[in-house]
Parts: sequence; structure tokens; C-alpha cells
Amino acid sequence: MSHTDQLQNPYTRGIADFVSTLRYDDIPAPVIERIKLLMLDSLGCAIYGTQLPWSRILMETVDQLDATKTCAVWGTGQRVSAPHAALINGTLVQSFELDDVHRVGVLHVGAVTLPALFAATELSPRMDGRDFLTACVAGYEIGPRVGMCMGQEHIAQGWHSGATVGVFSAAAAASAALKLTPEQTVHALGIAGTQASGLMAAQFGAMVKRLHAGRAAQSGLYGALLARNGFTGIMDVFENPYGGFCSTFSRSTDRFDMTKLTAGLGERFETTQIALKFYSCVGSNHTTLDAIRNMQARHPFGAADVAKIQVFGSRVTVDHVGWPYAPQGLTSAQLNLPYCVATLLLEGDAFVEQFTEEKVTDPERIRVSRLVEVTEDPAITARGSVYRHMVHVKVTLRDGTVLDETVETPRGSEYSFASAEQVIAKFRKLTSHRLTAVQSECIIEQVMQAEKMSSANDLVKLLATSH
Repeated sequence: MSHTDQLQNPYTRGIADFVSTLRYDDIPAPVIERIKLLMLDSLGCAIYGTQLPWSRILMETVDQLDATKTCAVWGTGQRVSAPHAALINGTLVQSFELDDVHRVGVLHVGAVTLPALFAATELSPRMDGRDFLTACVAGYEIGPRVGMCMGQEHIAQGWHSGATVGVFSAAAAASAALKLTPEQTVHALGIAGTQASGLMAAQFGAMVKRLHAGRAAQSGLYGALLARNGFTGIMDVFENPYGGFCSTFSRSTDRFDMTKLTAGLGERFETTQIALKFYSCVGSNHTTLDAIRNMQARHPFGAADVAKIQVFGSRVTVDHVGWPYAPQGLTSAQLNLPYCVATLLLEGDAFVEQFTEEKVTDPERIRVSRLVEVTEDPAITARGSVYRHMVHVKVTLRDGTVLDETVETPRGSEYSFASAEQVIAKFRKLTSHRLTAVQSECIIEQVMQAEKMSSANDLVKLLATSH
């Protein structure tokens, strides 16, 4: 009996069947509306990111290597090969800690899904808007489920889930866009999965954290393109007990739950569980910043008034963002909770203008960050991954006043999602220095009416430009 005859891959195959058979009419209208807002948000993040130093280095490096002019780098006039476009665009979406997050799956979904999808779109000029949105939903549905299967222990073990889990969102979207068969999609997932990698130590100051999403998008795109041409991948990429994704990345036989890969697939849409950011820092910090804003609204205070701030959160919050701040670069500053609290107290906000290279070593921000102590609350940890961002914040002012606030989920979260007006306003703000107002409005209009496009490349053309 051959290996294929013995193969047990119900979860890999279940995902592949969903991806290859999903149709626009199968998707509930609220999911279509949500996916358009999520897409617009990611595109705004990417266009803002084109001027950042790490983005410039990547674009210039690729330009020296790649003379192909197939696919657009969003918000610029640059064109490169499809894999390099996925690499750059994914890096751009993740370039400033502004993009979406599926909290339970611990995944920035747009950054890994859209770059692969757009590259596949440019390689498939006949794709219409309905098929484009369908492929988009396919990608947004799969990555979060892989993250849910692996659990928050995955990131606690040192893997950057956006990079590891992200390859499956990218492969799913590209496979759907290229209209692969279920068999081809199994192989695309298997090719993508073996490329999964990304180390959490990148958060401590390295530019390379931004690259992780781009590499995941690129790996997923490679998976779909190679599978389309008959290249084979690991057919039981999730199930295999030796060297499969779940067993290897969990270093176990049981610290994962494969039923979550396909549970409710096509009936319960994880797309609606994706949150947006309104602070320019890692998602784990947002509940604390909201708590401080809420307290300030009741009892105004600033940095000069604070004696001490105690943040009680989950073990993941403490490990991921709660370390004592030391200057290690802008990435590290945006991930560090005490630094972000200091930023909000000193400047009144924590959006793009508040995070600059010069401020990383600002003695006043460092001094205020020292007033913040982040401690585990075992009761919050025990509530599990759904509440991993929950915090209880206690502020002691110099005059003896003590303020308390508990926040379970932040603004823009899946539980209190932003309005279309708020998402559009964020897009306008992020693109204002890079695009003309007319260009910006054309992109907004095209995304919000994407199902009407006769060719999805109409949207690509709008993105392939700069001010």
C-alpha cells in the first residue's frame, strides 16, 4: 500500500475543499462589508509605510535585484516580480504596527493575505470583483483558524505567529484566486507550510519583524503558483505526527487542537473576529491605553501628575510587552507597554506622529516609562486567549488619588468594531502624505464597491501610483 493510500489528512483536505469551492453567494453580506473595511485598513497601513526607512531599504534592495515589472508595489510607481511584490507589500502593511489582528489566532491577517492575493490578481487579469472578494475571504478565514489550532502557546514558545501561521492565509487566498482544484490546494498548503518560520526575538528592535509578514505572503504565493504547475507539497501538513506543522511547531503530540482548523468553516466566519488598531503599537498595549484615556476622561491627569501605574494582565501580555523599557530601536518601542503608556501621557495620543526614531531615546519618555509596572494576574491568564489582552490598570497620582479601570477589549476590537466612517478616516489620515485627495477617494470608492468591478485589476491600477 502506498503512502498516499494510508494518508490521513482530513483537516488539510477540509481546508482545501473550502478554499477551492467557496463562492461569492456563499458569503453572508455582513462578511463582505467587513472584508472591504479590513482591506481598506491594510492598504492604508501599507501606503503610509512606503516612506519608512526599513521599507525604503527593502524596496531599494529588491529594485537592485529584480528587473521584472509584473506587479505593483502599493502607493509607489515601483513594479517588480510577483513574489517580490508580495514580499514588499506584506512588509509595508506590517511596517508600523498599525494593521489588523485576529486576537485568538494571534495573526495580522491582511498583511499576509492581501499581498499574495493582489499578486495572484495581477497574474490573472480576468478576475472580477466578486471572485476577488471571495478569494480574500478564503485567505482571511484560514490563517486565524491555524492560529486558534496552535493556541497562544505558539507565540509563548518564541515563534512569531504572523510569520509561521501567516503562510496558510496567503496560500489559501492565492489558491482561491488562481482557481486551484482541491488537490492542488492541498499541495499549495503543504508547500507553504514547510516554508513557515519567524522568531519572536525580532520584536526587540530589529527591522526584520516587519519582513515576516512579507515573507509569509511570498511563501503562500509560491505554494499556489508551484501547485498550479504540478509541484507537490506535504499532503498532510497539519496532521503528520513527525514533521507536520502542528507537531513540530508545538514540540508536542497534544499542545494543539486540529478540530479548530475546520470547525464551523463556511458557517462561522472568523473574518468578523478581526480587530483594527487606532494606536500605532502592538495590539497587546491597546487595552491599557484605552484604560488610561477612560480614567483621564473622568479625572484629567498627565505625566507630571503620576506617581505610579500598575498594569495587571495575562502572562502573554507580561512576556510579550511588559519588560522594563530600554532603547533598542523603534520596533521595540512600539511593542513595549511602559514606553507606549509614557507616550500617551506625554503627547496625548499614540498614533503615527508620536513614534519617531528620535523619541526612542527621549530621557523623559524613559523616565515616565519607569513609573509603569506590568504584572501577571493569574485570574486573567486563566480566562484564556479570548481575554489575553484584558487588563486592570491602577493609577496612583502624586496627590494620593488612586484611579482604577478594567478593560477587556480595545476600541476597534471584534467586540466593538469601528464604523465605516472611522476606518475611512484612518485611511485618509494614513495616505494624506503619500497620495492626492483624489487618489485616496478613488481607492476608497473602489474598495467599498469592489463587488462591482469587472476586473479586479482596476483596484490594482489605483494602487500603482504615488503622489
